[in-house]
Amino acid sequence: MSKQESLVSICIPVYNCERCIKETIESIWAQTYKNIEIIIVDDGSTDNTKQILKALKHESMYVFHQKNLGAAAARNLAYRKSNGRYIKFLDGDDVINTTMIESQMSLAADNQDCIISSKWGRFYANDLRTFKLSPEDCWQTLPAHQWLCSSWKNGQSMTQPGIFLLPREIIDNSGLWDEQLTLIDDLDFFTRVILKSKFILFDPSAVLYYRSGNKGSLSDNKKDEAILSAFMAIDKATANLLAMHATLETKLACANTWQNFVYTIYPKYPGLGANAQKKIDELGGSSLKFTAGGITKALTNVLGWKMTKRLKQAFRAIK
Repeated sequence: MSKQESLVSICIPVYNCERCIKETIESIWAQTYKNIEIIIVDDGSTDNTKQILKALKHESMYVFHQKNLGAAAARNLAYRKSNGRYIKFLDGDDVINTTMIESQMSLAADNQDCIISSKWGRFYANDLRTFKLSPEDCWQTLPAHQWLCSSWKNGQSMTQPGIFLLPREIIDNSGLWDEQLTLIDDLDFFTRVILKSKFILFDPSAVLYYRSGNKGSLSDNKKDEAILSAFMAIDKATANLLAMHATLETKLACANTWQNFVYTIYPKYPGLGANAQKKIDELGGSSLKFTAGGITKALTNVLGWKMTKRLKQAFRAIK
């Protein structure tokens, strides 16, 4: 099957996206590659998302509705309703450049056992003029486990779903999204998918525009359930990588991912922090340093990161 004949399914979970879903969909309709279907699952939105989707009716766009079950469940339903040989999981508030699908498909056509990745960056206040790229070491073509090590070396646990073009066969071999996870479920899913791939091929001309700063977004969710989900996702992802490649490089990448988690949750979740620290020790230790700016950096230099974080927590409690 040639790249011109291959259908690409864009699977989009939406929840209260009334202010941005139109822009997301229009960036797909504007693609230079035309053999695309859009599968949208509304995850129980309570704003005007449903009405906006109805007004955006298109012959290649299919909209489904479910009660609020979470983004993972919405993505799974979208995937099951899709027909494409290639899949892109795109969030309902992100945007892609007009040639992204065409350029990624040009790489995918001759590399059926590979995933295609792209550049990405953030924009703020719903204004694309604020967009800036967020360069990463993994912006290169690498074997699967080396890509993960490159991505995780600085403790990064979030994977942008929309950067990847995925062959359907690889998803079927790796399994769908874990619906028990509510925070960094992308880390678990894409680790499994990546480890079923031969290479991650980097497409420097494809760009994802990631919308940041939306109040109430899942990435801002720091409730107890979400923190436990993050622990579970990191546990699953690191275990999967180590089961296939338990080298010094992979152990350090896993330790650094755990260390970033410890820095993030301290001191509010001592039990999870202790469990994560145990894993770091078993892996041989982490090289990841605590990073901060402004007054936090100054306090850390004097008091250490633990005391600084305890002081900040105490200050927030009395505000």
